[in-house]
Amino acid sequence: MRKIFDIHMHFPRNWDKPDADPAPLVDNLYERATAAGVTRANLLCGGRFGISHEASIEQALRHPDLFIPSAMIDPETTTPERLVELRDMGYRGLKMIGVRRDYDCEDYFPVYEAAQKFGWPILLHMGVIGGGIDYRITHPRRDPAALAGYKRWAQLANMARNVSAMRMRPFHLDTIANNFPQLRLIGAHLGGTGNYDEAASVARWRHNVYFDFSGGTTIEQHAVERRLIGHEIGFEKLIFGSDTSPEKIADHIRRWDTIFDLLAVPADARERMWWLNGAEVYGEEPVAWLGKRRPPARKRTPAPVRVAATRAKVPPAAKPARNGKRPAKRR
Repeated sequence: MRKIFDIHMHFPRNWDKPDADPAPLVDNLYERATAAGVTRANLLCGGRFGISHEASIEQALRHPDLFIPSAMIDPETTTPERLVELRDMGYRGLKMIGVRRDYDCEDYFPVYEAAQKFGWPILLHMGVIGGGIDYRITHPRRDPAALAGYKRWAQLANMARNVSAMRMRPFHLDTIANNFPQLRLIGAHLGGTGNYDEAASVARWRHNVYFDFSGGTTIEQHAVERRLIGHEIGFEKLIFGSDTSPEKIADHIRRWDTIFDLLAVPADARERMWWLNGAEVYGEEPVAWLGKRRPPARKRTPAPVRVAATRAKVPPAAKPARNGKRPAKRR
């Protein structure tokens, strides 16, 4: 029986009744995900919308066989002390999205330093933030469901927010990876539409940078047309993520099975993308080629080298022979 690691699963929210008991929603997510074949899932908790980190992890830990809790944070306001609190609650990773400055802004480095120290992976959204209405396939003027979605999003955000896709690009991961080489970074959505070349370049050369292939049918179409799976981005750098509502998880898995068949992806590469890559990143499986589990990353300063106080004796230079020729070397 195959295993599936879902690296991009959102904590369920009741948008119409945000104060309602979250337990039934979490139980429904658990049942839907396990029925779809998901073995372990990186559950993204807290953030700007929804319930607090404290309340979220309480719900996540009711299903420890499936959920690995990661905290959605704002690096502008999250202090090192708060990161320690999140670690002590039981969080095992971070998620970032909608940042007010570029991901590789040096003011965010304390967050990356703490994550590296704790051995936390970080999942980072890449590119344009979706949600609401996909105008590629529908429009509120002709679709009642799209109209309802438009009204809901307009009420929540007043249609204005300080967000830019330019602040969330794969090349930012290159800067972070160079400064924090032991930090595991996962860029979402294959880098995001328009950023595939950047994602392929960073994944190619930075050991601890990965990309999930969540994002829906557009990302799936581009993955096939642009030969991203196993060609532009190696199999070892790709991880499944659903990033969808509970009832659609099974559909996402079926579509990727079809894509892998179409691309003739070998069985061992499929196992990597479905399970092993994500499980290794989050310490659920030993890193096979290392033969051990990933230890928490800690930066160690080497001990200073002591220089001997006595001077070394230098052998005297050989005297030239009387005939002007150098003496033969002794063997």
